[in-house]
Amino acid sequence: MHSLQFTAEPSSNDMVERDFTVRDVPGLPSPASGADRAPLMFDVIIAGCGPTGAMLAAELRLHDVRVLVLEKETEPVSFVRIVGLHIRSIELMAMRGLLERILEHGRQRPAGGFFAAITKPAPEGLDSAHAYLLGIPQPVIVHLLEEHAIELGAQVRRGCAVADFEQDDEGVTVELADGEQLRSRYLVGCDGGRSTVRKLLGVGFPGEPSRTETLMGEMEVGVPQEEIAAKVTEIGETTKRFWLRSFGEGVYQVVVPVAGVSDRAEPPTLEDFKQQLRTIAGTDFGVHSPRWLSRFGDATRLAERYRVGRVLLAGDAAHVHPPTGGQAGLLRSRLKGV
Repeated sequence: MHSLQFTAEPSSNDMVERDFTVRDVPGLPSPASGADRAPLMFDVIIAGCGPTGAMLAAELRLHDVRVLVLEKETEPVSFVRIVGLHIRSIELMAMRGLLERILEHGRQRPAGGFFAAITKPAPEGLDSAHAYLLGIPQPVIVHLLEEHAIELGAQVRRGCAVADFEQDDEGVTVELADGEQLRSRYLVGCDGGRSTVRKLLGVGFPGEPSRTETLMGEMEVGVPQEEIAAKVTEIGETTKRFWLRSFGEGVYQVVVPVAGVSDRAEPPTLEDFKQQLRTIAGTDFGVHSPRWLSRFGDATRLAERYRVGRVLLAGDAAHVHPPTGGQAGLLRSRLKGV
C-alpha cells in the first residue's frame, strides 16, 4: 500500500455545519476531547463502492471534497442486481459527460413500461434527447462509475470493511475490520440493503419483507426462436414475471418466477433457472453458457432517518423497493442517492 499524505486543514468547501453539535443527537456517546482526536484525514468517507457510492464520490470530487471510498469486497462482484438505465438516469449520465462511454457497453431498447402488470408503450413525443432504455449490467456500471470517480481524484480502497465508528462535534472516527482507524468530517453509508453503517447507527429499517422472488439472467438457449415465442405468449397470459427476450445470436434475457423466498445474498445457479423453467414452462429451453445470473424480491423498506449527526445513509442503505418498473433497479434512486 502506498503511503498517503493528508492535512488536517479544512478544504475550501468545508462541510462542517457550525450550528450543529453531536450533543444534540440522543443516544450518541460524549465526544472525546480535542487532544484525544486523530487529525482529520478526509472530508467524507463513503462505505460501499456500488453505484451510489461511486457516483457520490465523483460528485463530491467535482466540489474539491477529499473523499475516500471503502469497499469490503476485494474484487468487483459479478452478481447482477441492476440490468439497465431508465430515461432519467441516462439524462443524468449525459449531464455528467459519461453517456458516451456507457453507451459503448449497453444495448438501447424502446422506452416502455407497465402498471398493475399491464404492459404499456411509452407516450409519444417524450421531451427528452434520450427517450430510450439502456440495457447494461450492474458490474459494468459500477466499473465505469468507479473509474470516473478515481479520474476525478477520489481514493478507493477494496478489502476494507467498516467494523465500527464513533462521531463527535468535529468528525467521525471509522474503524476497519483489521483495526485500522480513519477519520473524516462525515461518513456516508452506501453499503446496501443490509447496511452495516445503518445497523451500527441504530436506525430502524421498517417495511415489508419479500413475498415473491424472481430469477433473472442472460444466457444462450438451445431451441428455435419460434418455439420460445410461442411458449412466452402462452405463459404470459397468466404469468407476468416470465419472459425470454432475444438479444441476438442465440442470447436471451431470461426472467422466471420462483416458488418461495430464499437468501438473496446467495446468487442463483444455472440449475436453478433450468428447474424453474421446467416448472413454469415444461421445458428449460436448453439454456446454457450464462453471461450473468441474479435474483430479486419485492421487499419494501425505508430507513427511519437518513442522517444521525455526521453519519448519513444513501441508496439501498436508506431504502429498498422492487426493481420492477424501474424505480430502483434502473438506478434512478441510486444515482440520485435518496
